[in-house]
Amino acid sequence: MNHSPTIRAPQWHVAPPIPQATRDQMGHIYPVLRQILYNRGITSPAEAQAFLEGRYLGQTDPFLLADMDTAVSRIQRAIEQEETIYIYGDFDADGVTATVLLTQALRGLGLSRQQAQPYIPDRVDEGYGLNTEALSKLKGDGAGLVISVDCGIRSLAEAQHAQAIGLDMIITDHHSLGVDLPPALAVINPKRPDSAYPEKMLAGVGIAFKLAQALRQAMPARAQFEDTDLLDLVAIGTVADLAPLLHENRKLVADGLVALNNGRRPGIRALAEASRLKMGSLTAESIAFGIGPRINAAGRLAHAYDAARLLAASNQVDARRYASELNQLNQRRQRLTGELGDRAEATIDPTAPILITADKDYLPGIVGLVASRLVEKHYRPAIVIEQGEEESRGSCRSIDEFHITDALDEVADLLVRHGGHAQAAGFTIRNENLPAFAERMRAIAGRVLDGRDLSPTLSIDAEIDLAEVDWSLFEHLAGLEPTGTANPTPVFASRQAEIISHRLVGQEGNHLQMQLTAPGLTGGYKVVPAIAFRQGVWASHLPQFVDIAYTINVNEWNGRRDLQLMVQDIRPAGR
Repeated sequence: MNHSPTIRAPQWHVAPPIPQATRDQMGHIYPVLRQILYNRGITSPAEAQAFLEGRYLGQTDPFLLADMDTAVSRIQRAIEQEETIYIYGDFDADGVTATVLLTQALRGLGLSRQQAQPYIPDRVDEGYGLNTEALSKLKGDGAGLVISVDCGIRSLAEAQHAQAIGLDMIITDHHSLGVDLPPALAVINPKRPDSAYPEKMLAGVGIAFKLAQALRQAMPARAQFEDTDLLDLVAIGTVADLAPLLHENRKLVADGLVALNNGRRPGIRALAEASRLKMGSLTAESIAFGIGPRINAAGRLAHAYDAARLLAASNQVDARRYASELNQLNQRRQRLTGELGDRAEATIDPTAPILITADKDYLPGIVGLVASRLVEKHYRPAIVIEQGEEESRGSCRSIDEFHITDALDEVADLLVRHGGHAQAAGFTIRNENLPAFAERMRAIAGRVLDGRDLSPTLSIDAEIDLAEVDWSLFEHLAGLEPTGTANPTPVFASRQAEIISHRLVGQEGNHLQMQLTAPGLTGGYKVVPAIAFRQGVWASHLPQFVDIAYTINVNEWNGRRDLQLMVQDIRPAGR
């Protein structure tokens, strides 16, 4: 008997307490911080100290990556013989930063602008990844070598085409492997089972950086750049692509934020200004919500070259013009996401095990955002398909319980191409296969999710008394930065908090501002301000006492700095 999945309110999952032995070993660390580090899998004093000091204890030798030596040798030969090299990237922030980074590195090894050139496909006309027409064109334009960044790991036919036309290819990618590797001269992907490199979760830009690092080590006399010249790009691409901020990725982003805040790249300064961000204070959150979306907007609604030009700009005049254009594209992207999201919402069955919607009016640059919106609202895997005349392109987003790329592998016979990760993927399909595709995907999702109660989980690092929220706690938490995917900003829960006042705020009155109080640790009561975004519906029926889950940040206003709770969820006390 098939039991349809049901949606519930977010389940609070409070992390199990740190074992006494581990707590004793890390006794010199602030108590709440010990628990959070344990939640992140950090269980020894040496690991904890390295994490808090921003050190990485693993191997970082780029030549541990399979095929790196082959790739470096071929690029060395191309540089020495002054061949034309094209860097073939992707149109998202990871792909754009990787493209700009490797282009800059090759030019820093002595190649001219004509000899080291970027190539980013058009999202609408060409779609994601390598395509045979582009490779033929690059060969005709004099390319001796093409290096892919952030794409190509499943492009077997395209790599075979490159071979057939006498075009050498090096593929660098971080996406999930297919059954076979493409027949390229070198395939650099840390997920390869024969790769000895310890960090398996590098973003595309991280792998491009490792290749640049290897080239600089192999050709020190030629290199006119340092690693630090490239790290700002690594930070942007890594955070924007939601790569886990643990292990080497966290170190790369931390060092990249230092380079980013130095502001040596005019495009970054201009983009920070357009995003109303303060140079010198940029964080991973600044990338995730300010810089990254604006870079992505170019590839979504215009061409990713617009973002690449910004990052490569050499003067502030050009940089400000490009940044203004990206800002306008981002505003349009926000509006279109809302409009197309509403349209998609009207076409889906929210109780189905997987949400599938197709429309010729969906925009290829927006479908992924619409899919994310559906997943966030309904906690179901979602596929949003932009229908073309003969072929259609789909963007998929998923939940923890359903590996979307594995599901696409099961229907690969219906697809022109596909690829991605566990929770995000894309594909191209011929229109005549759409009905069978939808039917089989629903069957797969029904099988995998059959009988499961689907509801989002809110992971809580620790339960604490509201009175423990103070500047000392906040300053200790700073040691966890940069936070992001897999190393999130810590979430706390406090029980029996009393609401002494509340009001609706925001242009549409959909945010809830509160003053909370609880017995203080030294007697008396402590009042803490809080804001609950998009939770204004509580205003008419807030109980006096609530259990809350929240993060802690600083609210700066009129020269004052106050701690503030960012409330993630509200429950009547004791429920």
